[in-house]
Amino acid sequence: MNFELSEEQHMLVDSINKFIQNDYDFETRRRLAASELGYSADHWKMFAELGWLSVPFAEGNGGFGGTAVDVMLMMEAFGRALVTEPFIPTVIMGGRLVETLGNPDQKAALLAPVIQGELQLALAYDEPVSRGNPACVGTRATAVGDGYTLSGDKVMVLNGHAADKLLVTARTRGSLTDVDGISVFVVEAAAEGVTVTPYPTMEGGRAANISFNNAPAELLGDAGQALPAIETVLDEAVIALGAEAVGAMEVLYKNTVDYCKTRKQFGLPIGKFQVLQHRMVDMFMAHELTQSSMYMAGLRNLEGGEVAKKAASAFKVQVGKAGRFIGQQAVQLHGGMGMTDELNVGFYFKRLTAMDALLGNTDFHLSRYGRVA
Repeated sequence: MNFELSEEQHMLVDSINKFIQNDYDFETRRRLAASELGYSADHWKMFAELGWLSVPFAEGNGGFGGTAVDVMLMMEAFGRALVTEPFIPTVIMGGRLVETLGNPDQKAALLAPVIQGELQLALAYDEPVSRGNPACVGTRATAVGDGYTLSGDKVMVLNGHAADKLLVTARTRGSLTDVDGISVFVVEAAAEGVTVTPYPTMEGGRAANISFNNAPAELLGDAGQALPAIETVLDEAVIALGAEAVGAMEVLYKNTVDYCKTRKQFGLPIGKFQVLQHRMVDMFMAHELTQSSMYMAGLRNLEGGEVAKKAASAFKVQVGKAGRFIGQQAVQLHGGMGMTDELNVGFYFKRLTAMDALLGNTDFHLSRYGRVA
C-alpha cells in the first residue's frame, strides 16, 4: 500500500489549512454554530470557488474525480477546526447518492448546482425505530400518475433545516426490514405535505425531524433496488465522519499536552507527574491507532465489496471508542475548566460524543462487522 500523498492531495490539504488559519478561528466557529443557519453561506460559496465541493464527483459529472481517500484527507483537516459547513450531508450523503443512483437528466439537474454551491441537499433515511439501519424503512411510497407520494416520518436528518431538496428513502414494496423494495425519492423541502422541525444538536450542529403526508416525490433511479447504493454512500460518509473525528482527536490530545506543560500544582507543571504522562501517552496511542484505521478504511473503500463494508464498520467502532476515551481524558486532565465554554475542550468532546451516535453507533457497526462475510 502506498501511503504517500500526491501533489494534488498536498495542495488540497494545504488550501484547507490556510482557510482554517486565516478565516476559521474558534470564535468564528462558535459564532457560526450559534447562528440560525449553523454555518456560513459565504464560506460555502468559497468552498465551491476553491473546488472543494467537486472533489468526490466523477470528471464526467463536472467533478474533480477524487476518491474516498481524498475526502478523508479533507475531512481530517476540517475536523481540526470543527468546521460546521454541511459537506458530509450535502456533498457525500446527498450528491454521491444522486451520482450513484440518478439517471443522466437527474445528475445534470442536481449535481451541477451542488458543485457550484447553489443547492443544499439532505438524506432522510433514519426513522424512529431504525436505530441507524438503512434497511429498516417504514415510510411508504404510493404511485400516483407519473409520480409518487410519500407518507412517513424521518428523524435526525442532517442539514434538514437548510436543505432545498431532500433525498428520502421509502418503500415501494415489502415489509419494514426487507432488504428489497427500498427506493430513493427527490422531494422539494418546501413542498406541500412536508413538515420540517429543525433543532440544534448538542455539539453545535443542526438537524431536523421531517414528516411526509402524501408529499409529491420524484423517483431517483430504479424502484425497489436502492439499498446497495445507500449502504455504499453511507460507508463513504462514515469514513468522512471518522476522518473528521481523527482531526478533532489530534487537536484535543495536543491541547491537553500543552495545558499539562503550563498548569502547575505543588510547584511543578502537572505534566511532570508520571501518572498523567501515562494518560497523555494513552491518548496519543488511541489517536494513532484511529488514524491507522482511517487509512485502512479509505484504501479498502477503493476495492469495494464486502471488504470495504468491514473496514468502514471497523473504523467507526474504533472512532467511537477512541473518541470517548480521548475526550474523557482531556476533560479530566483539564479539570472543571474542561467542560466550560472558556476553553474549546468541551466543544471537541461533545462533537466526538455525537459522532459515535451518527451514521450508526459503535454497537450497530460492531454487529454489522460480524455479519459481513
